[in-house]
Amino acid sequence: MVDCAPIYYLDHRKKTPSSLHSLAALQDERAPSLHPINTNPGLHSAHTKQQFFHNKMAKLCAVLCLLLGALAFLAIAAPGSSSFVERQGTQFVLDGSPYLFNGFNSYWMMTVASQPAERAKVSQVLGEAAAAGLTVCRTWAFSDGGDGALQISPGVYDERVFQGLDFVISEAQSHGVRLILSLVNNYKDFGGRAQYVQWASNAGAAVGGEDDFYTNPVVKGYYKNHVQRVLTRINTITNVAYKDDPTIMAWELINEPRCQADYSGKTVNAWVQEMASYTKSLDSKHMLEIGMEGFYGDSMPEKKQYNPGYQVGTDFITSNLIDEIDFATIHAYPDVWLAAQDDASQTAFAQRWMWSHWDDATKILKKPLVLTEFGLSKKDPGYTENLRDVYINAICTDIYNLARSGGGSLSGGLVWQVMADGMESYYDGYEILLSQDPSTDAVLMRQSRAMSVLAHTMSKPAGGQVGHADEAVAGEQEDGVAHGARLHGLHVRHVHARDGKSSSHP
Repeated sequence: MVDCAPIYYLDHRKKTPSSLHSLAALQDERAPSLHPINTNPGLHSAHTKQQFFHNKMAKLCAVLCLLLGALAFLAIAAPGSSSFVERQGTQFVLDGSPYLFNGFNSYWMMTVASQPAERAKVSQVLGEAAAAGLTVCRTWAFSDGGDGALQISPGVYDERVFQGLDFVISEAQSHGVRLILSLVNNYKDFGGRAQYVQWASNAGAAVGGEDDFYTNPVVKGYYKNHVQRVLTRINTITNVAYKDDPTIMAWELINEPRCQADYSGKTVNAWVQEMASYTKSLDSKHMLEIGMEGFYGDSMPEKKQYNPGYQVGTDFITSNLIDEIDFATIHAYPDVWLAAQDDASQTAFAQRWMWSHWDDATKILKKPLVLTEFGLSKKDPGYTENLRDVYINAICTDIYNLARSGGGSLSGGLVWQVMADGMESYYDGYEILLSQDPSTDAVLMRQSRAMSVLAHTMSKPAGGQVGHADEAVAGEQEDGVAHGARLHGLHVRHVHARDGKSSSHP
């Protein structure tokens, strides 16, 4: 998550301490035409009896369609323990079939799980998330220096904290949730770049500010050592090396890289190239992403119009074109980036932001895209839970529509962030407690089902007929989100599935 206002690194978000939505009723005429024999004319007329059985069978067929759709949802949502999610062109695939998902962030899991008495919180969140169809979780595989650190000093690790991460991975596997593990923070929370530079300074290296993280050989050596230690770690619960565990969907090089010393993006790009090559040399099985927010740099000046008024020293296009990077990521926080604008303007920005990067991923990068952070803060002026639900609903619909239009190139979204009971010290305003926020849980569950059915539909052979349950879910998703957007006073951009064009310019 972003921890800054424009240009400056201001820490304003704390990082330290149901049921399936019912499908629309299927029409009777969709059921097979049945003509049962009237064996008891004394009870009803032949016509009435025939109509009675016809209606019964129609309802039965509708229920069966619903059950089949639910089974498809469950089958797609639960990852096979022996299969890695892979990239093929602009799609993710699992066992050869398109893989779309709905997911969440819970950055705190390793830290909490390092205390065995608190591990129930991790289990609670993973269980509730799985019940809502949230099948991908992004969390931290770092905590550098300070209290409760994973890496106490360069190359020195706290086994107790590492075992907390072991538990997170094992528990995620048992709940059918895949993980995106981030390897370092841009910000000072949990150490981050500043801690690495401080360590190098303490060792006598000639370093200046935090941006030397990207260029100083000593600092880069520390980072590579951490990557090696995490990737080659043998899980004490599963006895599987992290680099061999398909529960892990992908590695993330750094959470929200930024570099004030070089706004062109070239410094960060050189670092990404070096670290991506190194990471892939250790682990060729897992996918790799950078952790970018999506800010455009100098390689395509015409794209800077989509930035929220400033640059952060990254180049979304150039860095994501690196061969070792498997998919691109963006974050969306218009409530922070455009805090002075109204709700409608902020949501419109988020929709343009997503559209622009989806267009890039499809036409330029030719790689999948994931919205790895989005949410709405309770600290925002005028916040209500309904406002949050409408906003999340609108973002989810854009994800769904762009996924459908681009053949799955926008493959999923991860809401920020899901927490368990009794975690008030971790609250940052964006917290979602699925057991206590049933309306938000329903919005997320609905998106999970829509994305799963869409993946199931995409996996059908060319020319195959889409089932009624698939049609109903697709229609339900569009209608429901359009309704939610109207409540919010927004203009919904309808994206046509066949040609990928939008009926209104973003």
